[in-house]
Amino acid sequence: MHNLILNTDSYKTSHFLQYPQGTEYVSSYIESRGGSYPKTLFFGLQIFIKQYLTKPITLTDINEAEEVLAMHGLPFNYEGWMHILKQHNGYLPLEIEAVPEGTLVPTGNVLVQVVNTDPQCAWLTSYIETALLRAIWYPTTVATVSKACHTILDAYLSETADNLNSLPFKLHDFGARGASSEESVAIGSLAHLVNFMGTDSLSGVMAARRYYHKEMAGFSIPAAEHSTITSWGREGEAAAYANMLRRFGGKGKTVAVVSDSYDIWNAIDNIWGGELKSQVENNGGTLVIRPDSGEPVEIVPEAIERLMAKFGYTINSKGYKVLPDFIRLIQGDGVSVTSIEEILCEMKKRKLSAENVSFGMGGELLQKVNRDTQRFAMKASAICIDGEWKDVYKDPITDRVKRSKKGRLALINQRGEFKTVSRNSVDPSENLLIPIYRDGQLIMDYSLDNIRLLAMNDSVSVG
Repeated sequence: MHNLILNTDSYKTSHFLQYPQGTEYVSSYIESRGGSYPKTLFFGLQIFIKQYLTKPITLTDINEAEEVLAMHGLPFNYEGWMHILKQHNGYLPLEIEAVPEGTLVPTGNVLVQVVNTDPQCAWLTSYIETALLRAIWYPTTVATVSKACHTILDAYLSETADNLNSLPFKLHDFGARGASSEESVAIGSLAHLVNFMGTDSLSGVMAARRYYHKEMAGFSIPAAEHSTITSWGREGEAAAYANMLRRFGGKGKTVAVVSDSYDIWNAIDNIWGGELKSQVENNGGTLVIRPDSGEPVEIVPEAIERLMAKFGYTINSKGYKVLPDFIRLIQGDGVSVTSIEEILCEMKKRKLSAENVSFGMGGELLQKVNRDTQRFAMKASAICIDGEWKDVYKDPITDRVKRSKKGRLALINQRGEFKTVSRNSVDPSENLLIPIYRDGQLIMDYSLDNIRLLAMNDSVSVG
């Protein structure tokens, strides 16, 4: 699974025979052509480079690829790969430029540009497309979805809460079990952690340590699941809740307890707000109650109002009701970008501060995205034949949205507006595409802290 030569589409293996004679260089770019969000939060290239491109291919890789592709029915560029092994010690002779990770870029602009650095390897630029595009579209799309949620939560907290102190923990990653692989969890969860600091995906935390110089990128709390509550039996529901407070409560501590295994309203009105009321009020920390079924737009406001009926509330400076510090709610079922806004909108109508609730998102965050969510594509835009650069592009009459860009490109920012322009039309110092990788070496090594700071400077609107 780690043979980089075979980390491509099958048909790519025949392309070394398809370019015009005399082809020396091919330059390609990656962009988000549009999609669900008007801007994309660029993230994740460094993971791919560190994991795959800083490790050389070997003779074993070449021999395996030759054997597999012969059986698969395709030609294999044995001489080309042996040239890379002998002349470049197995490292791919490519240069990859990209915008700094954490940059929010309007769709329709270049994000990455790739060109071969050895004229004998012009075929390599397109060969890497499959792996490189996948390595970019997925984390960038997850980061963009997460940023859209951050923008919504920021707006509602600004309107209904006294401060934004709770914002970094308002959206928790619940997606580990619903993702397609452990690698997807690591990449997607880390992309979410660009915007927030709450996660239950340990793979993302480990990815931050390995790829972005962050010893601890996200945090969690002790929390119950249905099995740990229902194992006490229906008659032992109150005892199960009391056990959670006893085991995990205390000054400065937070514990979450799923409370809808049987009847969420009975749990709030008669157990938490009745039998265990004094323990909740005096445990010294914060109890977070989690509904896990029903219609979220209806359940969340009603649950908060029932908690307020039992535990009281204050009115903040914005005129909205806030539960006491010792109790909060987290909604982790049916959560999406859309439902977060719908829930917060309904809460605002009822004069309930967004401070009262946090969210957990699973499949909608890590899994219900694809390359077309932001219409990602990688296309060749320039070719050098016998020393002369020429523009190349596609322009299908059946879908003008798929018209590709021409030439060697640059990304500039003029008075706050990003523009993709010809590389030769601007001073190199204006170009926001920075060399990230060249011939096996990582040139820029970003930290998650710096990426977070850059990502904070803008917002992603929905629709």
